[in-house]
Amino acid sequence: MFYDVFHLIIFVIAKLFFRIKVIGHSNIPNKDGVIIAANHVSYLDPPFIGCVICRRANFMARDDLFRNPVFAWILRNCKSFPVKRGTGDSGAIKEAVRRLKKGEPVLLFPEGTRSKDGNLREGRPGVGMIVALSGAKVVPAFIKGPEEVLPKDSKKIRFKKVTVAFGKPIDFKEMIEKNRGDKKMFDNITHEIMKGIAELKEAL
Repeated sequence: MFYDVFHLIIFVIAKLFFRIKVIGHSNIPNKDGVIIAANHVSYLDPPFIGCVICRRANFMARDDLFRNPVFAWILRNCKSFPVKRGTGDSGAIKEAVRRLKKGEPVLLFPEGTRSKDGNLREGRPGVGMIVALSGAKVVPAFIKGPEEVLPKDSKKIRFKKVTVAFGKPIDFKEMIEKNRGDKKMFDNITHEIMKGIAELKEAL
């Protein structure tokens, strides 16, 4: 109930104040576990992307955001779970895989942290590991605008237009079957995901 109400409020705000535009929403499967893999330019990326996904999406969030009990309650009720950045957090990876195998969508940011200049950074192998362990399809996504709404080192929100584009799902099952035991597989999967995100950026 809380998720649905919060989802609606954020969507109305995004529509009224940021004229949010969605491209390719039909590319998101209506059922089964799926990874939404997007670029990362602002703290506002999760709510902007989450509010245009009709399904109840799960989110990874920095573990330090869960230190405040009230904020932690809000995050957990918005289907977020903690991750320790820069540590290859095995617990967060297992939790993401668990939720995907339950048939739930999970929003991930392969770059791991926000881009300072809006350019795509190199993706991290942890995303490839989650794909390989879960077997879930990946929908690449590109978000444009939040870097102007709330720049990385700014605390002032600006009312700029936001666009979210979703690409066609990528199925890695064949790659996973052919490359089991290959340590480079996680990097290769992540590379293909980042390639899909880059193509969406070029299209916009």
